[in-house]
Parts: sequence; C-alpha cells; structure tokens
Amino acid sequence: MSNKPANEKSMIISYLTLRKAIGVMGLALPIVLYFGAKIIFHDGLQPSLSSYYHTGMGDVLVGILVVIGFFLFSYRGYERSDDIAGDLACLFAIGTAIFPTAPENANPCAPVISEYVHWIFAALFFITLIYFCLFLFTKTYPDRDMSPEKIKRNRVYRVCGYVMSLCIILIAVHGFFMSETFIQTFRPVFWLESITVWSFGFAWITKGEAILRDEE
Repeated sequence: MSNKPANEKSMIISYLTLRKAIGVMGLALPIVLYFGAKIIFHDGLQPSLSSYYHTGMGDVLVGILVVIGFFLFSYRGYERSDDIAGDLACLFAIGTAIFPTAPENANPCAPVISEYVHWIFAALFFITLIYFCLFLFTKTYPDRDMSPEKIKRNRVYRVCGYVMSLCIILIAVHGFFMSETFIQTFRPVFWLESITVWSFGFAWITKGEAILRDEE
C-alpha cells in the first residue's frame, strides 16, 4: 500500500511549520532586542533595529537575521518566482546582518561605506517581503476555487503589504527630511521598522495557517 498521502501530509505540515517559524521570529525580533538590551545590558531604546548591532544584543540581531534568511532560502512556493524571491530575501537578510549600520554617535562627516551597504540590503530585504505579501501569498492553484478562509488570508496579506510599504516610505521621508529634528527623540525609525517586521511576521504566521486555516 502506497504511503504517498502520508508523505504529502508530512511535507505540508513541514512547510506550514517553516512559515510559522519565520513569522514568529519576525514578531519576536523587536521585542527580544528591546527587552534584552534593556534588562541584560541596561541599554536604552535605540534609533533603529539595526542600531542594536552596537549593543550587547548585536549577536542576537545577526543570528536572527541569518536564521530568517536561511529559512527564506528553504521556502518553496507555487512557482519559480517564489523560489527566486526566497533566495533573494535570504541574500538581502544576510547582507543586512553582516554589514552593520554606523553607531549613533558616529561622525556624520565621515560616512561609513558599511552603513550605505547595510541600508541598501535592508531596503531590498523589505521590498522583497512586500513582494511576498502582495504578489506571492495571494496566489492560489489555478484549478481551484478560493476558500472563504483563503479570501480572508489574502486580505491579511494585502493589509500587511500596504502597511510595510507605508512604513518604508515614512522611513525614507524621515531620513531625507527629519533625521536632525526633534522627532528623532521619539525613535521613529525603530517603531516604523518594528511595525514593518511585525507585519511581515503576521503575514507569515497567516501563511502558515496558524489563523484562518482551511478546513481539512
């Protein structure tokens, strides 16, 4: 008797678990960095998530980004475009991790090449995640009708993608026009990046069908 159905079910469970794991790490990243730095190392709120590289939580930041990257490399979707997006997201996540941003008190007249490379990788990483939400997660098999749960999940993906897009735009506006104003005292980039990462995490948890799961 063939065990193919059991193997297929095991593979489906594995992919759902992988997606949920990616989502959980995305949701946890800002929380772990903030409370770890505050409780263990007595560091205050940093200007951005990337700035935690220069705190005692630097290794944790790099480690989580690398793990997320390799999980994305393992991701497989409906089409080749899904695989390519996962591979690129892996590259951008690892690039973001290994090229740190400059510390907060760095001399602004002495730009750090690593910081420019970091922000390029980070921007490409977030853009790829937005692409996942708006264009890949919303796909379905061409020979199947979308279930009510799938329709609801697609709404979640789009909302997450739009929220991430808005946050990226606001981060760019802040960087060009408001980085030297009093607004910086509220750490807007940290909060905008956190909302972006939380949206990413929530989308992946939804993709893993932790919520809005199809009936068997």
